Amino acid sequence: MRNYKDHLLKAGSTIKDALIKLDALAKDAIIFIVDGENRLLGSLTDGDVRRGLIKGITIDHQVDEIIQPNPRYIRKGEQDIKKVIEYREGNFRIVPIVDKESKIVNVINFREMRSYLPVDAVIMAGGRGQRLRPLTDDTPKPLLKVGDKPIMEHNVDRLALYGIDDFWMSVKYLGEKIEQYFKDGASKNVNIKYVWETEPLGTIGAVSSIEDFEHDYILVTNSDLLTNLDYEHFFLDFMDKDADFAVVSIPYQVNVPYAVLETEESKIKSFREKPTYTYYSNGGIYLMKKDVLKYVPKDTFFNATDLMETLIGKGYNVVSYPLSGYWLDVGKHEDFEQAQKDIKQIKF
Repeated sequence: MRNYKDHLLKAGSTIKDALIKLDALAKDAIIFIVDGENRLLGSLTDGDVRRGLIKGITIDHQVDEIIQPNPRYIRKGEQDIKKVIEYREGNFRIVPIVDKESKIVNVINFREMRSYLPVDAVIMAGGRGQRLRPLTDDTPKPLLKVGDKPIMEHNVDRLALYGIDDFWMSVKYLGEKIEQYFKDGASKNVNIKYVWETEPLGTIGAVSSIEDFEHDYILVTNSDLLTNLDYEHFFLDFMDKDADFAVVSIPYQVNVPYAVLETEESKIKSFREKPTYTYYSNGGIYLMKKDVLKYVPKDTFFNATDLMETLIGKGYNVVSYPLSGYWLDVGKHEDFEQAQKDIKQIKF
């Protein structure tokens, strides 16, 4: 993935400088003109240069003379995902992301990305991976390779595919190896920070120590899941249902090989011949409004299911998102072996 800064050019640069940069960008040829603090001033394409040359501008003139002063952009933290979809479907392939001061903090390329969700992602990666020993004796479970890269990297890359670029990784066992592997996320055009657990804090307890989330929506996920979940659809479903908390649920079918009788005081009211019942289990991926995290106690072992129970008891809108795609919890040796087979076939 190209570094977003390749699309930036300082105001006052020459048109020749712009042409060199546009040529290097090839099919992604658009640059954004910025001031000394990376504030967005305008955009420039090959077409803008051609029109300038026709008017008598030379390549030694400054780009300021031919830029488009009102480029489309997305403001970081903006909750209107429909604007993102509108740009994508309108074939605006490359769009800058600006902060509240109009400084460019990222550039998204819809040729490489599918969306830009206003979400912080927290990946829980502190577990020991006991059931996968001896593989996890020297390697933290999230760094065990499935195919050509670690399980956790599959998760990071998929989330980044949907434009999530603010990550938190909760680590404990061999956490320094995870930190050494991912560093600050710059190589993936994302920002990664680390939360260190001194004691096990459950599947969501560590989130209580994070106070500087960038967005109003938080996604918490286990690090050892392999999935092709469509995160944009998950987010849109969350918004459509006006949810406070959503959990990805995995369908689980039970086939009963006999007729099931429905009775009332020993009297048969009806029966179903060899029915199939579908139940939904917790998929370990949660989306929530930041506000609900006030119910996660500080420095206390606390699971996501504890938070769900608390919110349900207080009348919050807690919803299920049934997953129709692929999902695998890589918790045991047989799961790890299955993941190696599936990664060759499943479209991620």
